[in-house]
Amino acid sequence: MYRILLADDEGIMLESLKHTILSNFKDIVEIQCAKTGRAVIELAESFRPDITFMDIQMPGINGIQAIKEIRRTNQQMLFIIISAYDVFDYAKEAINLGVIDYLTKPVNRKTIIDVLMKALKIIDEARKERSESLKIQEKLEIVVPIIENGLIYQILLQEDNIQDILHFKNLLNISECFGCMMILQFGESIKDTVLTNAVGMSVKAQSFYEYFCEIAKSFFNCIIGPVMVSKIALFLPFAKESLEYDERIQMIEKSRNMVRRLEQMIDAKFKIGIGRVKKLEELKDSYKEAVKALDEGKGRVTHIEDMPTNIDYDGEYPIDIEKKLYQMVARADSSGARDQANAFFDWMVKNYADCKEDIQIKVLEFVMSAEKEAFEHGNMRYGFRYRKDYLSQVVNCQTNDELRSWLLEKIAIVCQFMRTSQDKEAKSLVAKAKQYIDCNFHKDISLDDVSKIVNISPYYFSKVFKDEAEENFIEYLTRKRMESAKTLLIKPELSIKEICVMIGYSDPNYFSRVFKKYEGITPSEYRENLGLWKKRDGSM
Repeated sequence: MYRILLADDEGIMLESLKHTILSNFKDIVEIQCAKTGRAVIELAESFRPDITFMDIQMPGINGIQAIKEIRRTNQQMLFIIISAYDVFDYAKEAINLGVIDYLTKPVNRKTIIDVLMKALKIIDEARKERSESLKIQEKLEIVVPIIENGLIYQILLQEDNIQDILHFKNLLNISECFGCMMILQFGESIKDTVLTNAVGMSVKAQSFYEYFCEIAKSFFNCIIGPVMVSKIALFLPFAKESLEYDERIQMIEKSRNMVRRLEQMIDAKFKIGIGRVKKLEELKDSYKEAVKALDEGKGRVTHIEDMPTNIDYDGEYPIDIEKKLYQMVARADSSGARDQANAFFDWMVKNYADCKEDIQIKVLEFVMSAEKEAFEHGNMRYGFRYRKDYLSQVVNCQTNDELRSWLLEKIAIVCQFMRTSQDKEAKSLVAKAKQYIDCNFHKDISLDDVSKIVNISPYYFSKVFKDEAEENFIEYLTRKRMESAKTLLIKPELSIKEICVMIGYSDPNYFSRVFKKYEGITPSEYRENLGLWKKRDGSM
């Protein structure tokens, strides 16, 4: 239905307009009339018409003034001016107010019908656009939480791959480059800051999760993760890499208010732990801090910097360089590790040139920590006396340049071990996967099936396979099937349908499309090119 308001101080004009419209649009319109500008404004609020036919000259508030007033709160209503005055100034002002047509009295029946058809078309298009927008919004309501959960999982399972986090960041339109992690834990009750029956509450959490998200987002600009037993992790983006004292206190107070609000609306008790603001690639560290604050904090809301055991570095200690060094080692990035080791060594020489023993100890710490990292990842063997010469080698370095060279050499060796081991692992996994595919491509196998065979997650297997094989799983499987298909097509006694089943496909039409994509011709054309088609028919 379309709501139409007719505004004119002449009763005859109103009746004429009403009759014309009802004669042609009776079943789809609802009409009300007004004779003053004031009545038009009031009906605009109560009747909320889609279209208004407006006379300019009316008692009291004129038509132009009425349109201006209505436009303050309603930008969607369509106005059609009907006036006995063909005045340029009126027409110009009407156009500025978004009037879709300016008709001069007397107006014939066809003109009224044509302009109303034009208005109805505009309304239909707007309604369609609105409907499409609502459909998209409805889909986003489903998709966005899934993407948000994906980002939280990526942060928690972070494998030194900042690109994945940046991908989620772009999908969610996050402009900030820093953030912190917050963890909310819930339970039935709380005794001495300890939540009771937290595990049992995880089942109940599924029923209040949606409402929890609504409340949390009303307090913070945040990305919300899934329910993990009795905890929910939140990522709070920030534009800068640290919070001032007042900002931290404000965050804590807002968190306390959120806890109170949650407990008013949800039959559960809540605690919160908050980590420091970090760079995106360091959010896992913020999560660990949030866990520590949650587990060891004495109150309902604890920020890691309020903890008495808070780590504090002396002076301008280059913690960022140190972290990057270990990150580069973990990635087996020899060049990156070398750059960070050089940067840290430069800092030591610049600030503690006379502290030779301290520099030697730090160099030993770096090398032994890097080796421990490699050992824990299964990339180096370990023996009690493997480092028997390290102390003497370091002490015998006469100059800083010699000590630096020793550090860089050892770091390079560790990175080489890491890289070699990772390459061997990847080659072994991919070789095992290829062997399984080569023997089973005729079956209905999937990425998940092969992932189980090599005993790693589908996501990680997909990345390793593509990096090592230089083609993804589907490409390799399809290529193997196509190679087998070409071999089988040489045998005229086999039908194309039989070959389709023999190489793992159930639909001959799909098999033909895939074959043509890879070979440029259909299986039948391939046989014809080989001169085998007639053999299949028994005529050769």
